[in-house]
Amino acid sequence: MRRLVASLPLALLLALLLAACSPSPAPPPSGAAGQSAPANAALGSPEWYAWVDRSLQIADDGPSHGSDAWNRAVQAKLGQEAPQSQPGSPQWQQSVDALLRTRLRPSS
Repeated sequence: MRRLVASLPLALLLALLLAACSPSPAPPPSGAAGQSAPANAALGSPEWYAWVDRSLQIADDGPSHGSDAWNRAVQAKLGQEAPQSQPGSPQWQQSVDALLRTRLRPSS
């Protein structure tokens, strides 16, 4: 029994050392191109447009956010999954948002 009690601090020390030397778990993936969905960005806000732009990798020197040309670029990047509603409309923005959030959801 004395030997068990004497070895307890050593076992605890070894457990602490092993825990300290173990690699940390990797952070969960945040989706395509490393972009996570903005939690509270309102549809059509500058933050939302920037997130869609980054998520779909639309050229930095391309059309300005929300313009007809930008909306067409988003449609083209989404391909067959692109919303059927009028590009740029609130319904279209909502569909794009839902599609990208589903696409970018980290796999479990």
